[in-house]
Parts: sequence; structure tokens; C-alpha cells
Amino acid sequence: MQFGLFNLLTYRDNPGGIAGVIEDGRTMVRLAEAAGFHAAWFAEHHFTNYSLSVSPLMMASHMAACTSTIKIGPAVVVLPLHNPLRVAQEIALLDQMSGGRALLGLGSGYQPYEFDRFKIDIKAKNEVFCEYFEVLRQAMEEGHVEFRGRHFEAPSTVFAMRPASGKLPPLFLTTQAPEVLKAVGPHEPTAFIAGAWSGKADALVKSKAGLRANWIASGLPEDTMRIAMQQYIAVVRSHAEALEAAERARSYARMVWALRQPKIDLTDKGEIVPLELPDEPSLEDLARNMVIGDAHEVAERIVTDIRTLGPVHYNCFFQFGDMPIRMAAASLERFGAEVIPLVEAEVGPLSELGDAGEAPRAIARAV
Repeated sequence: MQFGLFNLLTYRDNPGGIAGVIEDGRTMVRLAEAAGFHAAWFAEHHFTNYSLSVSPLMMASHMAACTSTIKIGPAVVVLPLHNPLRVAQEIALLDQMSGGRALLGLGSGYQPYEFDRFKIDIKAKNEVFCEYFEVLRQAMEEGHVEFRGRHFEAPSTVFAMRPASGKLPPLFLTTQAPEVLKAVGPHEPTAFIAGAWSGKADALVKSKAGLRANWIASGLPEDTMRIAMQQYIAVVRSHAEALEAAERARSYARMVWALRQPKIDLTDKGEIVPLELPDEPSLEDLARNMVIGDAHEVAERIVTDIRTLGPVHYNCFFQFGDMPIRMAAASLERFGAEVIPLVEAEVGPLSELGDAGEAPRAIARAV
């Protein structure tokens, strides 16, 4: 199992403005590399302050130049929003510029607001995804594309720019649609599960169950299903810090809920007017439900996730809700220095993990 860093780049009240959010991203990626994280991921969203990462491949390319060993990738490229011929070349360029460090996260998208503004039918997103993925595959693995589909056509085209390996970079998916899984399954994707934005403790378990059902419905062998998961993480020193982290998580969750509505209220600066969640948990409950606590509490939660869900990749979302960089950076540093050793002391070397095992037990605290 490997740890990853998720970068959404939300803008809420950052004292440095937009430039400050981007600088915070640089800081977090460098700290993650120093802590031994396997990967740094960058979201794709458009038009609002929910995320300033409007081009995950551009963000990844920039961060590749700021680092030397950590893997870099989009989480995800919303494939139906793009011309796949261009995406194929830009992924290959990222891989070449980073010395073969590119990872490839792909998704079909979920925000109607974005699809409407790009004049793309969100109802056809999975069918479009499957066609576009085949174009990517041909470009990166064969170096040649000739394609005629319902949603895209390409004449015979040769690609000079290809990944360093001559094949698709390691592939990650955020969609669980059976038709997408069937198309991508032969290429050994790792499937992301999520759902913890609501602060409900069983969200990830339900997400994995849904993925398993769709994986099997797609005709894929169950033993080939590889899981990546994502959690809010805050390694804090006090109850007050835990509640501050929970408030940042709540502000983020309210943005997510607003974006899922048929109509989004925005300010004239593109800032989302947040919506209170249905049955919204209290800050105390959010802090308990999410991975927020001291190093031992966070390690215990991660061990529980490892043994319950069996991920091969564990993505950590530290700077949610535009959390002040001093707090997010300190949390990440504590994670590397204190949490990872505690996790490995309990479950063994991370490189040997990946399957769900025995029930978790409490991690002993140092006296």
C-alpha cells in the first residue's frame, strides 16, 4: 500500500489569494515528497472557488518541476470534457518531463454546471468516456490512432509524443459505471472509492460494496479489483484544533452539496454560496467520523481502514476547506514522522499491504 496526497486547491479565505492557494499546493507537495509519499494528485474542476485546479495536467507538470521522486498525476482528468487526442499528448508530455513519474487518474465527471458550460451532454458521459479512453489507449500504447465512433472521429494519426514506457501510465478510476469498468478493466485500473465528504462513517464501506457489485456486473474477476481510497486527514494537537479542522471539512462538504443541486448560487467572483447538509452532523460528530485526532487516533483509524477496505493506495486530503497552511503543513509533517511509523508497527511494511485482513485493535501509546 502507498500513501498519496490529494490537492483540490479550494479558495475560501487564503490570505495570499489565488496565488496563495497555489503556493500552499507547492508547499504540501514538497512536504509529501519529504515524508516519503508515493504520489501527489491534482483535481480538475472549473469556474468556481471549489477548486482552482482547472487543469490537473498543467498543475502536475508544474509540481513535477518542483520535485524529483514523488509520482505525479491528475485525480482526475474529466475525460468527456476534453479532446482525447490532446489529452493523450499532454499525458505523454507530463510523463516525459517528469522522468516517467506520471500516474493517470481518469473520471467521467459529475457536476452538471461544468458540463452545461462546455456544451457537453452529461447523460452521455460514460459512453463518451469509453470512446475517448480507446483513443487514449491507441495513442499511448500503439503510437497511432484511427477511430470512428458515435461521439468522436479521428483520421489516421501518428503520435511522436508517447509516455516514457511506451504504454499507459498506471491507471486510476473514479467512476464505478459498469460500462466504463468493462472498457478499462483489461488495463488493470485501480478504482478510487470515496464518499466521506458527508462525514458519515459508513460511506466508504458502502462505496466499496457498490464498486464490487458493478465490477462483477462488468464481467471482471472479483480478485482483480484493486482499491484506492481517500480520507480527510488532520493530525492535531488539541481538541480545539480538531474542531477547527472539522469546521474546514464542513465548509468543504457544504460546497460539495451545493454543487450537486440543479441550480448553483454563486457570487460575482465565482464563489459558491454553501448549502447546509441534510441531517448535517455537528462539528463534534464530524471530528469523530473523519480521520481527525492525534497521531495515535489517526493511525488507529488508518489501520481500521486498511483492515476493513484493503486499499492498495490511501489518498490523504490534508488541506480541505482552504485550511491555513501552518495547520495543514504541520498535520502532514506529523503524519510522516509519527503516523506512518505507528501504522507500520501495527500492520507491517506498507509494501506488503493490499488485502483486507483481521479486525483492527487499538495501537498502544508510548508511556
